[in-house]
This record gives sequence, C-alpha cells and structure tokens, in this order.
Amino acid sequence: MAWRGLHISNPARLSHRSRQIVVDPEGGSEILTFPVEDVAWIILDTPQVTLTGSLLSALAENGVAMVVPDARHHPAGMLLSFHQHHAQSAIAHSQIAMTQPLRKRLWQKLVVAKIENQAAVLRGIGHDYADTLSAMAARVGSGDPDNLEAQAARAYWQRLFADFWRHDEDRRNGLLNYGYAVVRAALARACAASGLLPAFGVHHRSRANPFNLVDDLLEPFRPAVDRLARLRALQEERDELDVADRRHMAGILGENIAIGEEHLTMLAATEAVAASLVQAIDGGNAALLNTPALPLARRG
Repeated sequence: MAWRGLHISNPARLSHRSRQIVVDPEGGSEILTFPVEDVAWIILDTPQVTLTGSLLSALAENGVAMVVPDARHHPAGMLLSFHQHHAQSAIAHSQIAMTQPLRKRLWQKLVVAKIENQAAVLRGIGHDYADTLSAMAARVGSGDPDNLEAQAARAYWQRLFADFWRHDEDRRNGLLNYGYAVVRAALARACAASGLLPAFGVHHRSRANPFNLVDDLLEPFRPAVDRLARLRALQEERDELDVADRRHMAGILGENIAIGEEHLTMLAATEAVAASLVQAIDGGNAALLNTPALPLARRG
C-alpha cells in the first residue's frame, strides 16, 4: 500500500526505472530513488522540473496523484489515474442515481463531523466556545436546512485567529489554502481508486468544478488543516509563505486522525472515507459513511 509522498521544491529531472521513481537534482546532488508502489502523491513545488513520459505512465498505472503549481507556487492542477477500480462503471451508475434523501443525509453527516472537528480544534486551544459548536453540530438536520455549517464557520474563524479574514492574502490563509489543496488531492486520488466520479457531489454541484464530490468529503478534514496551520503560524511569524511552510503543510497527510475507533494517517483516512462512501451509496444508508474525527487536540 502506498504510504509516502514526495515534495519536490528544487530543480530536478524525474524519471522511471525498474519500478523506481528517480529524482535527479540539478547541480550534482545525490540521485534519489523511491519504489513507485510506496508513493501516494507527488507535489511539484517548482516549475523547474522535467518529467519523462514513462514516469507519467507509471504514476497513472499506480494511482499516484501529482499536483503541479502555478507561478505563485499555489497548486494549480492534478494528475489522476483512470479506471483504478474493477467495478468502476457499476459504482458510477449508483453514484449518479443517488436519491435526494440519501444525498441530504450524507451531507448532514459530513457537516456534523466538520462542526464537531471545529469544536475539537477550539477545545484544544482552551476556548470555551467549543461546547457551543458541539451543541450546534447536534442540531444539524438532513441536508443542513438551517445552514448551520456557515453559522459555525463564522463563529469558529473569529475565535481561531485574531484579526483574521478568511479571504485575505496573508500567510495564515496561504498555510490554510496549501493544506486544503494537499488533502483535496489525496481525496481525489482516494475517490478515483474507489471507483467514484469526483465531479458528481452529494452537495456541491457546480458545473465548472470537476471535484464536487472531493469538496464534499473535504469538509470534515478541514479542521485538521486549520489546527496545523495555526500551530505553524504561531511558531514562526512572518508575512510570506515560503517553501518550508509549504513542505510543512504537505506533511498534513502524515498527521493522525480517527475513523471510528481506529487512528489512521490522514492519507489512509481519505481512502477509508471514500471506500465507506461507496458502501453507503450501494446500501442506500448514510450511516455507512465513515467520517474523520480529530483526536485529542494538541494545545497551542
């Protein structure tokens, strides 16, 4: 099972040889090799990378997600494999045919998990508003008709960071956005591997978004990113996001999170959530969807 990721931040040539990913840095540094079956994701954090066609083929065959950056180092695109699941056609048909009541119950479960995880983050920093968020999570109805997700978010952001606006272009937002993009890539990979169609969501339905389902499943994972971003912002205060920040946030996939009674890495949790969604769709039962829960939060 794939378990590791590669964050490429310096100029290099990437190729494939004998089932190994070969990283040949510019400037004569040591050549590194990694078994392709061990690698779940690659982030190219520099435009100065050359890749061979055989490597791209090997990545696709092995279900490795590769994220490519724009000029500002923001994730801009993703390579995903097609046809990773033996029953992909049957799963896709079931996904598209989901009833509206099932969609609404699935969204309810995702929203509840998101708000509960936001409460866990606030509880970890000693904020007493955590209990209010937990009570709010308990009131979420099928389809979240009262839009408690948005109400919780407004209160949460006011308490997580001081003097913060979610869409400002500051370092804190940069940390958040980079972390979200990394988890989004992992979820896209997990959906494809489970035979799900990333474009067909249970709640998000934008015609312009090829990852509606991924964005649905991302919601309960977001607070894990928030917590890591907050800790990073407090540890080192500066104005601009740098390569060390991006590498740190890419490490989110190695953080622990709970699925039921089991503690998994975030990477493994994305796979577990996607697989359970297939079971929920097949069984017509939202209770079969497993959602992530933050373990006891670190203080900070």
